[in-house]
Amino acid sequence: MNRKDVTISSPIADKIAWAEECYRTSGNRLLKDSRIAGLLSKVNSAVAESRSAMMATDMINVCRRCEMEEGGSCCGVGMERKYDDGLLLMNLLLGITLPKERWDERSCFFLGDMGCLLKVRHVICVNYICKKVTDRVAPEELRALKEKEGVELDAVFVLHEELRRVLRGGDH
Repeated sequence: MNRKDVTISSPIADKIAWAEECYRTSGNRLLKDSRIAGLLSKVNSAVAESRSAMMATDMINVCRRCEMEEGGSCCGVGMERKYDDGLLLMNLLLGITLPKERWDERSCFFLGDMGCLLKVRHVICVNYICKKVTDRVAPEELRALKEKEGVELDAVFVLHEELRRVLRGGDH
């Protein structure tokens, strides 16, 4: 696959730069904040639960095969535009290293050879399920997955709002 460097003037490069600078200057303070630390823990657990449910349904393999062998579409170039700097900061706070270049010029900036490189994903990336998946996964398994994804998205939303408040200098 072709690798392509992100240009310094691209919007995703600007968002990554902001998130990395914020992490560099405020990361320790944020990680020591008991409310933020608790919310990060909730997000981390919720993500693990929903990813586990995805694996149990074999959805991850269906998606990987589609992307790698059939040209995919879900993780296409441009999906990274959905991400804001707050979601990227959350990933840094959870120990994720943000990419510096696109792995495949036809794919989302955050897609790697083993799938999404991010722990905290945009709501569209979490919620979207195509017909290939719904045709292969039992409705009760999809329902259980959607419940876990709902918990994940709720936790991400609360953390996102708390990070905004703390970074703006709001009171606890």
